[in-house]
Amino acid sequence: MTAARWTPKLFSVLKDGYGAAELRADALAGLTVAIVALPLAMALGIASGASPDKGLVTAIVAGFFISLLGGSRVQIGGPTGAFVVIVFNVIAQHGYDGMVLATAMAGVILMIAGYARAGQLVKFVPAPVVTGFTAGIALIIATSQIKDFFGLSMATVPADFLPKWQAYFHAAGTVNWSAAAIGAGALALILVLRRTAPKAPGFLIAIVAAAVVVALLKLPVDTIGSRFPNMQAGLPMPHIPAFSLAKVQEVLPSAFTIAFLAGIESLLSAVVADGMTGFRHRSNQELVGQGVGNFASALFGGMPATGAIARTATNVRSGGRSPVAGMLHAVFLLLFVLFAGDLMAFVPMAALAAILFIVAWGMSEIDRVRMLLRMPKADRVVLVLTFLLTVLVDLTVAIGVGVTLASLMFMARMSETVAINAGATMVPEEGDTAGNGQRDTLPPGVEVFQITGPFFFGVAGELLDTLRRLGQPPRVIILRLRLVPFLDASGAAAVESFVEQAHKLGSKVILSGLQAGPRSVLAHAGLGRAGGRVVFAHDYAEALVKARALTRASGGQA
Repeated sequence: MTAARWTPKLFSVLKDGYGAAELRADALAGLTVAIVALPLAMALGIASGASPDKGLVTAIVAGFFISLLGGSRVQIGGPTGAFVVIVFNVIAQHGYDGMVLATAMAGVILMIAGYARAGQLVKFVPAPVVTGFTAGIALIIATSQIKDFFGLSMATVPADFLPKWQAYFHAAGTVNWSAAAIGAGALALILVLRRTAPKAPGFLIAIVAAAVVVALLKLPVDTIGSRFPNMQAGLPMPHIPAFSLAKVQEVLPSAFTIAFLAGIESLLSAVVADGMTGFRHRSNQELVGQGVGNFASALFGGMPATGAIARTATNVRSGGRSPVAGMLHAVFLLLFVLFAGDLMAFVPMAALAAILFIVAWGMSEIDRVRMLLRMPKADRVVLVLTFLLTVLVDLTVAIGVGVTLASLMFMARMSETVAINAGATMVPEEGDTAGNGQRDTLPPGVEVFQITGPFFFGVAGELLDTLRRLGQPPRVIILRLRLVPFLDASGAAAVESFVEQAHKLGSKVILSGLQAGPRSVLAHAGLGRAGGRVVFAHDYAEALVKARALTRASGGQA
């Protein structure tokens, strides 16, 4: 079972049997996905501050290795919109070489995370955080395409959101109406095809139509060829990214951010694919495959990659049955680059901007945003704050603040579920035959309290407050802990402080009904049986017997 956890899905598929029928289905699906991925990879490469060929290299290399070594049957890997902001900022701060190094480091981090079984941890990132930064990225991507869509004449475009819009307004008088018409036409064509022919490769049809119109009418608009005259054809030779200790330290935060986003998006995509196919992915092996894919992409000078939900869904709908479809999608992309590279120079930038508008709208998840805005106030605050920080400050800050705030709010809500009860307010416990702790069943000089819920640092202080409120200290205090499923270090420290304070007041403490987990934590804190500082009872009935014995020993009457 352990070995299977880190076995690529491809190996399992081939072991189960793979024939000509499966190969034909995967080849058709791979070709379909490659047609969809071709314009998207170029557009994402440009939007990331690189060039279209970098996006294609990423889709080919990372896409191949993610399918080869990943943990999902149908996952398609490649550049995605989630990385646009990160890559753009890393290139701006550290140059393209710095971005390549960060991608390679992210690959190593992902591989380590996979072998450390971190695949299950990603599900604990709160939905408002994921939706907030995804929607923020979508807005940033759409904003970054205004210049190309309208053909604005601008020497430079500011990187920050608000200054960027100020620059757009100042350049509003330089609109290239030919470019705007091409962009609007491409956008309209994609939307019409989605409604009337949803299976047609709308992106590819749109850029081909736009390129033909521009070439025939000789329209004065920017194209890939005019913007990137020295674009490399084919794949470059692999090489180890240049690095030094100082450079590694500089890009390490970006590498962790890339790894985090790659892990989140790839596993979310794999879950979606599971729902469409009925299969189950191997989350830890998926992280390993993503790590290898990103490291390989960096070796060829590519960008970060992850599982792409839209392309994965296209693969499933096109009949993809195994990782072979994803590998063939990369092969078909390579063939397009090798034999149709010259034709890509005719693609108008405005048409690629239209494609990215569609991508941004899909990333915005507007329906999920509306749903979360109907949730409790804490979730709304996390969503809006993460969105605003993503757009106005920095994606890394947004993720850190969003996760931290969501965690604090969750702990605050959890603390409200923990109760310290006494007397008739106590909750019945399974197998309780001792009267549930009503006052008339307690021996003289004995007090009992019951803690229900996870006892962690958010509520630990309430235990000492309860002791302070007792007034005249009893001879014996029973703490009923059967309904405490979890006890952290702060909770253990609170119990220890409670025992110490009770000892100073002359009170003995009996811990009743401890579960195995909390008992182990208390033992490590020095409150185990060997310590002799507290008395343990298997259940409440036994605790009452021991309480009577302690009161007799101290001169009381039962």
